[in-house]
Amino acid sequence: MTAAILAYTRVSSDGQSIEAQRHAIGQRYNVSEDGWFTDEATSGTTKALERKGFMALFAYARKGDTVVVAAIDRLGRSTIDVLETVEALKAKGVTVISMREGFDLSNPTGKLMLTLLAGVAELERENIKARQMAGINKAKADGRKLGAPKQHDDAAIAAWRKDTGSSIKVTADHWGVSTATVKRACRAGESATI
Repeated sequence: MTAAILAYTRVSSDGQSIEAQRHAIGQRYNVSEDGWFTDEATSGTTKALERKGFMALFAYARKGDTVVVAAIDRLGRSTIDVLETVEALKAKGVTVISMREGFDLSNPTGKLMLTLLAGVAELERENIKARQMAGINKAKADGRKLGAPKQHDDAAIAAWRKDTGSSIKVTADHWGVSTATVKRACRAGESATI
């Protein structure tokens, strides 16, 4: 089977058209009719490998194929997502070309760009972690409780178990919670009475 040129186009909203991307790619690359893959009204924040059109392209692509996009942001808005997408294609032996940026994994410059992209993605990950930790520390300093609110009342579970003399399993079934939740509730009840 000969290597194929595949094209991927994406627009974020219903009001946008993929025609400009199709035209730009079609002017420079000979893409067969079944080599076009599209996601319309799909945000760039949705990971590429979770988009219907891109998933179809990924399943279709074979070793030696080339995927062409009009611009790298068509693959995703996040550097991390773009890097993961490009790496996943690369692992299949598929080359990626982005026309606007001149990104081409088949040549040394493209490989350098991939390395730079990986560095930017790592920086982006570190910045996200730093912002998360700053938010967590601020919330703790403000005395806010972190995590999801409890879906059950520890005191009620512990009291019901004590009043009925039920086992942990029976109590868990009665309240529709796990046995670990019952054990935690009972421990919390014991420490509250000390």
